[in-house]
Amino acid sequence: MPGTKRFQHVIEMPGPGKWELSGYEAALPITEKSNPLTRYLDKADAKKIVQLLGQCDAEIFQEEGQIMPMYQRLYSESILTTMVQVAGKVQKVLKEPEGGLVVPSGGGSSGRMAFFMSVSFNQLMKGLRQKPLYTYLIAGDDRSVVASREGTEDSALHRIEELKKVAAGKKRVIVIGMSVGLSAPFVAGQMDYCVDNPAVFLAVLVGFNPVSMARNDPIEDWSSTFRQVAEHMKKLQEKQEDFVLNPAIGPEGLSGFRMKGGSATKILLETLLLAAHKTVDRGIAASQRCLLEILRTFERAHQVTYSQSPKIAAVMKQASTSLEKKGRVCLVGWQTLGIIAIMDGVECIHTFGADYHDICGFLIGDHSEMFNQKAELINKGPRFSFSQEDFQSSVLPSLTENDTVIFIFTLDDNLTEVQTLVEQVKEKTANIQALAHSTVGQSLPTSLKKLFLSIISITWPLLFFEYEGNFIQKFQHELSTKWVLNAVSTGAHVLLGKILQNHMLYLRIGNSKLFWRALAMLQQLSGQPKACIESLLQVIHFPQPLSDDIWVAPISSHIQVAREKEQVIPIALLSHLFRCSIPEAQAHLAAAPSVCEAVRSALTGPGQKRSAEPLETLEPALQ
Repeated sequence: MPGTKRFQHVIEMPGPGKWELSGYEAALPITEKSNPLTRYLDKADAKKIVQLLGQCDAEIFQEEGQIMPMYQRLYSESILTTMVQVAGKVQKVLKEPEGGLVVPSGGGSSGRMAFFMSVSFNQLMKGLRQKPLYTYLIAGDDRSVVASREGTEDSALHRIEELKKVAAGKKRVIVIGMSVGLSAPFVAGQMDYCVDNPAVFLAVLVGFNPVSMARNDPIEDWSSTFRQVAEHMKKLQEKQEDFVLNPAIGPEGLSGFRMKGGSATKILLETLLLAAHKTVDRGIAASQRCLLEILRTFERAHQVTYSQSPKIAAVMKQASTSLEKKGRVCLVGWQTLGIIAIMDGVECIHTFGADYHDICGFLIGDHSEMFNQKAELINKGPRFSFSQEDFQSSVLPSLTENDTVIFIFTLDDNLTEVQTLVEQVKEKTANIQALAHSTVGQSLPTSLKKLFLSIISITWPLLFFEYEGNFIQKFQHELSTKWVLNAVSTGAHVLLGKILQNHMLYLRIGNSKLFWRALAMLQQLSGQPKACIESLLQVIHFPQPLSDDIWVAPISSHIQVAREKEQVIPIALLSHLFRCSIPEAQAHLAAAPSVCEAVRSALTGPGQKRSAEPLETLEPALQ
């Protein structure tokens, strides 16, 4: 219940999770475990899906257990203290802007969040007529902001030269390395480089596993593992030379999918950075009290967002219907809400094996100063479409009645512009939904309101803060939008039968993290951990037989082949369970009503006795 622990909370917290017990899926780090809350997600209807995902998101704000404090949490004294210390380091950069720079960095989902952080805080500084001090690094360059290019995060060397370039001539550069699972080689390399060059760089590592659970398999182009880098940084933190911010937030609602991790990254960094900006002008240090005030506004965003659960469920069902009819779902958002829309659409590609046009996001508004190298996105084809111009020239003319378009805006946006675009879409499809943010006293014009099939209308209280404080409401709008879109896109695929329990069978193996996740899923579902690696490699390299050269090849060579293949996990699982050939497993899939039904039948059929043997450490299998 709220208030029964150290802090007074806005929302009611779920009880301690089974995942906190030491024996629960012990071989897996927290971010890769399956969440007991969503164990039967695949059996849930739309309303239940929203409820379950909301409970998972609430775990972000849980305090550490009073009886069994297994892990430090967002509200733990150790985490709040580190946040205050990092905010102090940011303040020093803000006080000497000519020689300072703040660089959020990451690969994949975390890289897109790094881009988002940079855009948001540069906007804040421009509004104060201050020189923007943020830039970002993302694995695979700016194209990775708007498209799924997951393999680019596997290189530790990648973009270190770019980091050197942006830091040239700077006296102090804070690099915030973001890796939800403490696993991305791209981040490990940058953190290691910063640690080795302390005269200029300060490294801040952000993730959501204990350091002891950081990835420990060798990085092909680097001398240290991620865990070794994190352990070194943890020692340096004692002298406040570098920092690790890694509260546990619980497993994802959908195993491994970075919904909750992305939300928690946004909450943690916006709290920390906004506290630094709010207090620096007053000449005072950031405090835990300031952090807690901001954190409570994010709790309030959770409360306000999930109060709209029935409407979110209705939009989810409409989106699923469109996908079932081979239509598409377009997320059209204004300003930074458009970035959230793009991020959600891109995530669906490698998570659900979706095509790039199944769920796609578009940004309405000026983006001329957002990107490092905008030229990388021009004339690159439909896979890299993201702008208003792209939507109006390439998507709008081809919309059909099978498509759903969700408009995302605030009532402070240009509503005339919104209405004009909605009316154009209305000529193509009636499946038009809205997610509209307003403050108390604002109302949607009737002429616009009547154009929507349904509206998720989220009303926020009027805030009377100084300029920086007003950004809190902007951050609330963005986080709320992220939660809604994550629920809609995830639930749409759950309703399509693409999820088994809370596992993603359609996962595309695009990088080393996803390779190990696929192997862990095979081991977990089959209950036979030791033989799964052979089945996985057989499917990846089929029709080529497994030679000695394949067995000793680096992980990157398997990923290069796997990223071009679909249904790797279900085929490998069926082949393993039935002890049959790859073509026979493919035939089983083809004959079943759905992939999930084929796997579910194999797991529960006669003669399939799952082993009770616990999962073992995965990495040594190929070393």
